[in-house]
Amino acid sequence: MQIELPTGTPAELVRPEAAERGLVIAPDIFGLRPLFVEMAERIAAEHALVVCVPEPFPGRSLGPDIDARFAAVPTLRDDDVLADLAHAADATGCASVGLIGFCMGGMYTLKAAGSGRFRRCVAFYGMIRVPVAWKSPTQREPLDELARPGASPTLAIIGEHDPYTPPEDVAALAALATVTVVSYPEAEHGFVHDPSRPSHRAQDAVDAWSQAFAFLGG
Repeated sequence: MQIELPTGTPAELVRPEAAERGLVIAPDIFGLRPLFVEMAERIAAEHALVVCVPEPFPGRSLGPDIDARFAAVPTLRDDDVLADLAHAADATGCASVGLIGFCMGGMYTLKAAGSGRFRRCVAFYGMIRVPVAWKSPTQREPLDELARPGASPTLAIIGEHDPYTPPEDVAALAALATVTVVSYPEAEHGFVHDPSRPSHRAQDAVDAWSQAFAFLGG
């Protein structure tokens, strides 16, 4: 069902019976849409989790144009995005809440891990350093946030052919004590969550989902 977070941000909430743990999903740059509603429903049913998915661009009519969305990212405020992820965790009503995110949402997952709000975090091909085109005074660096005391244990799922996660960034990420990196040698950006993408790799996606939920359940 659709809900509204305390900030007015729309979100999708799926609450199966008898679920005691929660999960927040941070969408990719195209935001909350049927792909993520269906993902939330599937995860809730298969893993008995209360799932909440907030919209990353609340109040904006950006449409499907990727250029417009890329241009909008530098105007996002970390404090606002991370607050909505925390509000989404609260909306699950669960004491134990995990966080997963994809692409841009993976970048915010890495940042949110630094808050310690989430029990465990999984970032699917999240940007490890803010891309040059997205840098702004309101965008903090994921590596800096992850280095904060009390950061949540984090799993980073990486495609080795992903230009958004170059080897030097992956090495810096793997050097952090709270981070585990799982790499897929033939994978590009976005290879897991959207089967319609040319970069989707079905077998790697199955393995990555398995790795993610093994980590979240640990």
